[in-house]
Amino acid sequence: MEYLRTPDDRFERLLDYPFVPHYVDVGGLRMHYVDEGPADAPPVLMLHGEPTWSYLYRHMIPVCAAAGHRVIAPDLIGFGKSDKPTRIDDYSYQSHMDWMLSLLDQLALTRITLVCQDWGSLLGLRLAAENPDRFRAIVVGNGMLPTGDQTVPAAFQLWKNFAIYSPVFPVSRIIDAASFRKLGPDEKRAYEAPFPNRKYKAGARAFPKLVPVTPNDPATQANRAAWESLKQWRKPFLTTFSNGDPITRGGDKYMQEQVPGAKGQPHQTLTGGHFLQEDSPVAFAQAVNQLIATQPSQD
Repeated sequence: MEYLRTPDDRFERLLDYPFVPHYVDVGGLRMHYVDEGPADAPPVLMLHGEPTWSYLYRHMIPVCAAAGHRVIAPDLIGFGKSDKPTRIDDYSYQSHMDWMLSLLDQLALTRITLVCQDWGSLLGLRLAAENPDRFRAIVVGNGMLPTGDQTVPAAFQLWKNFAIYSPVFPVSRIIDAASFRKLGPDEKRAYEAPFPNRKYKAGARAFPKLVPVTPNDPATQANRAAWESLKQWRKPFLTTFSNGDPITRGGDKYMQEQVPGAKGQPHQTLTGGHFLQEDSPVAFAQAVNQLIATQPSQD
């Protein structure tokens, strides 16, 4: 598998991103992750989606770390400081699952509180459903676990077509357009940093076509099985969706109805677009901290 590695100087002096880099090898590829807070504390695993990277969580990581939590924020393969296979066909739903599970195994993560959004939810919810003993709680903001049995929102189909066929893929403009607040020039530079040119963007372009949209999709059976597990999930399950995301709108209500652990939780609707980490990062992080605070210390 051919891959590219973004030069380190692309990440120098990024605004509000002072975190020391950490790396693991996952199937011959280097995966980057942020690791902040007490090393012996139960971890908060923050999973980003497309076309972002751990920079998306830059304002949430310090809030959760300051509350005494160990925060792990990886860059998915193809994103951020992680290696980037150069062919769209190098990426599959299962390969992303394997890479993420390898990270969890190598860091020996248990008692995990999952925080996920966008593709971070497609991966994180599967990870939790397939490895329930490793997770203690789940927080989902603007995310879902589709099986291909649901009606696909028109906004998603437009996005999928754009990702596949558009001759340009302007990462920072995409994130800016899907947030309520406007990104500053330094923030735009940070989101563009992983991608020196179009050859680095195969992973970002690949994600939309990997979402199960038909009942015979390659990931459908595994996601259906994950939902059977989630329908038995009685540990805390919190939704923190935003009020302005046309792609995942309504998913929070569905999960609240389907997941037993969602009953009685202080679900919130935060202000923001698809990237609520840009629009309401502190409120999002505080919701995570408050949920953890209600759990027994040795659960």
